[in-house]
Amino acid sequence: MATAEPEREMVRRILPLSLPAIALAVLVGWVLRGPGAAASAGIGVGLVVANFVAYAYSLAYAARISLVVLYAVALGGFIVRLGVFVVILVALRQLEWFSTVAFIAAFVPATVALLALEIKLLGGRMQADLWTIPAESKGMF
Repeated sequence: MATAEPEREMVRRILPLSLPAIALAVLVGWVLRGPGAAASAGIGVGLVVANFVAYAYSLAYAARISLVVLYAVALGGFIVRLGVFVVILVALRQLEWFSTVAFIAAFVPATVALLALEIKLLGGRMQADLWTIPAESKGMF
């Protein structure tokens, strides 16, 4: 991944795997517990993918601006995305067909698999070493 924005490259490599992962979660949910669990599992994996894409694109954008913005987006973005996730989960739990167990059973392994794939794609390199920081922001600290 020798691109100026490694986050975008990771999205490009991981996104094609998201549809089969969602389909697998839906299939397993359907077989084990029916259509409600299938939808819940699919939503769980879909949220993992959406969270990753939001994270990657926000970091790629922030890295083009400055290190301070990069830090703010990395920390603040995590808190915002976590809040959005909680709101979505609380809203979904109000629906009669939603299965929290199926959602979590798909969400957790999808998160672990995504993190493992990120580690493999980075290949032992430091994420910060892959960013291109604009010259005017290098002298800030």
